[in-house]
Amino acid sequence: MVIFNHHLEIQSWVNELHDELAESTVASVFASFSTIMNVAVRARKIPASPCQGIRVTTGQGGPGHQVATPVQVLRAALRLYDSFGYRGFVLALLDGYTGARWSELVGQQPHEYDEINKAIRIAEPLAEARGRLVKAERPKTPTSKRWVQLPSFLADLYEPLLEQAEHPQVFVGDKGGRLRRSHFARRFWRPAWNGDPDHPDPNQRCAPVLRGFTFHEGRHTQRTWLAEDGVPDVARAARLGHKLPGMADVYEHVTPVMKEQVLRVLQKRWETSLLAMRADERDRLIAAAPQMGKALARLQTRKQAGAAAVGENKIIAQISPSQA
Repeated sequence: MVIFNHHLEIQSWVNELHDELAESTVASVFASFSTIMNVAVRARKIPASPCQGIRVTTGQGGPGHQVATPVQVLRAALRLYDSFGYRGFVLALLDGYTGARWSELVGQQPHEYDEINKAIRIAEPLAEARGRLVKAERPKTPTSKRWVQLPSFLADLYEPLLEQAEHPQVFVGDKGGRLRRSHFARRFWRPAWNGDPDHPDPNQRCAPVLRGFTFHEGRHTQRTWLAEDGVPDVARAARLGHKLPGMADVYEHVTPVMKEQVLRVLQKRWETSLLAMRADERDRLIAAAPQMGKALARLQTRKQAGAAAVGENKIIAQISPSQA
């Protein structure tokens, strides 16, 4: 059980909840906690409720959730590689390209990966019980239990972590300890996305990637990408572990064609993001993940061939019939 000593600690706790949970969920959690505090006041266990004056909403709820671009996700992932290593790099990409919750990803164990279908199993996310992080007996909702297939590039990046795994969880700290959301967000996630444009050392200054972007907003990003690419709602909902409203949940089902479409559009977004990066960023990517070197070379060759073909067609189109 977490014990709060004063108002500021409660405000800090609420702020940390926003790193993973939707604003409506944070409001619900805080309302329950506030009710307990009010009961304690009436029972004269505490003199006054410390919940008075706590700011619960961020002003970014509902439609205001931020959506990152594939390039932004990759840039933040590279910064996490610098601060947290290869695990941080892959975790950031999983957030953007699967839309899985923090507890679902950091709870992953090597045996929960399907090598044939390139999919992670989400059934027992990490949960906190009596101050300890343990595998939960069940996911957040019945529909949260699912398999999430990885696009080919992400499977290529994720599998080396499994080969090197020395601990029960895939994503752990430097000493093998389990990751805590608040600590990770404060020390690694926020600096990667927010940057530090005012750092006194010019060599340490870096512009924001997308200021204030939270881990939970990776879910909004994933669903938005799929919607933009024309993936049916039933397939988007299944990937994120959501339940469709009304009769759609009864009569609509995910088909193999839909699953293939999801993987295809995500792979395309990744490849487009690689070509959009600067040369120095591509060098950093190869340093972080050498297996990406061949993929980058193939993409650049394909791009050059496409540009050459366009140029040839343009020249032919400019030749008049009499000249031909």
